[in-house]
Amino acid sequence: MGLAIALAALALAVFLSLALGARSIPLADVIGDLFHPDGSQDATIVHELRLPRTLLGLGVGAALGLAGALMQALTRNPLADPGLLGVNAGAAAAVVIAVGLFGIGGLTGYVWFAFAGAGAAAVVVYLLAAAGRGGATPVRLALAGTAVTAALLAVTQAVTLLDREAFETWRFWWVGSLAGRDSETLAQVAPFLIAGALLALALARPLNALALGDDAGRALGAHVGRTRVLGGIAITLLCGAATAAAGPIAFIGLAIPHVARAIVGPDQRWVLAYSLVLAPLLLLVADVLGRLVVSPQELQVGVVTAFVGAPLFIALVRRRRIAQL
Repeated sequence: MGLAIALAALALAVFLSLALGARSIPLADVIGDLFHPDGSQDATIVHELRLPRTLLGLGVGAALGLAGALMQALTRNPLADPGLLGVNAGAAAAVVIAVGLFGIGGLTGYVWFAFAGAGAAAVVVYLLAAAGRGGATPVRLALAGTAVTAALLAVTQAVTLLDREAFETWRFWWVGSLAGRDSETLAQVAPFLIAGALLALALARPLNALALGDDAGRALGAHVGRTRVLGGIAITLLCGAATAAAGPIAFIGLAIPHVARAIVGPDQRWVLAYSLVLAPLLLLVADVLGRLVVSPQELQVGVVTAFVGAPLFIALVRRRRIAQL
């Protein structure tokens, strides 16, 4: 029942995202323009501007929610978020290198650099964590991710200080936004989002076994190493594609899994399902608020999620009993 209510709220958020903005369109007209476009200005706004933006918000939000839930389950760290594996820092470094060194200025051009940078950073973090005895334990992953992130941020700062155009591109991309993204951007990242989401959902049962510890998980038949590797691949696909398309968006991947666990407990099957629905709901609501609060201008969705997500996360932390991993 709770998941059905969340899905209904998500459907409402989708229609609000299509209807509201600098030019508001009645919901009845939005539905008519979706299925029977008449070539009017409203129909053009819905199809060419708001529909790709809304679909991208659905994909990016779902990806960040699933990736955050996976990160917290794999590392058994309630403060883990998609940036822990260096994904955000890798994407940022790749973007400034693409602009500063190769002169690539369009979003559809450097989105591939961002995805490649995110993937490369995640691979380096995993290889560093896996070196030596014990393999890629949760603590090693967190430490390696912190070290790689610091190094990549230094590279980003060095390039942006030397190249003004790279700094301007990085400055707007780093805030996180769904604005200005067209259907081509969505088509580029959609296969990676879908593959990552399917892989993440398939790992729900092994993650439940690993929650009891590595030894207990092995006793229950879970393949610890394989689950961590597949989880890392899913996180890389989800975070890499989402960050490449929309920039790093804060608090979605951190807060939403906590909300899900507060509702359904630690069962990863339900946590992943709720994260898949609640994360795009929060992202679309934040995007709509960003269009309205300073209309006719806009606040980037990354700014709004920080304002909305921080109080939400503080409220969760102040609960007497926080849902455990």
